[in-house]
Parts: sequence; structure tokens; C-alpha cells
Amino acid sequence: MITFYGYKKCSTCRKAEKALDKAGCDYAFVDITEKPPSKSRLKRIQSQAAVPVRKLFNTSGEQYKALGLKDKVAALSDDQAFDLLSKNGRLIKRPLVTDGKKATVGLDEKIFGTTWSD
Repeated sequence: MITFYGYKKCSTCRKAEKALDKAGCDYAFVDITEKPPSKSRLKRIQSQAAVPVRKLFNTSGEQYKALGLKDKVAALSDDQAFDLLSKNGRLIKRPLVTDGKKATVGLDEKIFGTTWSD
């Protein structure tokens, strides 16, 4: 089963959901702002998606800007970054989609479509 971490008011998340529906994928939706993934889950997703930890941050989000993270993220250790992300789902780039074996971060349509088309 696919787990879709997203936010219903996010247009990118809605677009990604439509793509999963079109591909016939069954998924469980989790509101990332209410129930962000745990630190260990984020580490697995980051590894499965093969992206740097910094790519998990929603750099265009209000929380990111309000906390002044632009100048601080580079100085964080991976552990500190995962800790921060796991405590505030609004800092996480969305959608996060995983089936436990593979994962995608955000909506790069080519990667998303290829990963979740089966």
C-alpha cells in the first residue's frame, strides 16, 4: 500500500493525487501538517528517493521563511534536519509518497509518473 503524505489545500498535492488515481494506485492519504512522518520514516523515505536531506525541505513554504531556515539549513547535521522536519510537517516538501520500497519527494512529473505508474 502506498502512503501519500500531503496537504489537501496544496495544488501540487492535488495534482499528484490525480496522477495516482489515473494510474490506478491505491494509497492512504496522511495530512503531513497534522501527522508528519517520524524521524526514522523520513530517513527511509530520503534513502529510498535517493535525494539529499536538504531536498526534503519545503523551501518555498511560509514556515521555512518564517524560521529563517535559508541561512541555517546548510549548518544543520542530517540528524538535526530530520529532527526538525519530523516535528513540523509544514517544513517538508510535499507530497512525500512511499510504498516502503521506493519513494518520491515533491512532484517532478516525469519521476513521479515513472515511479508510480505500475
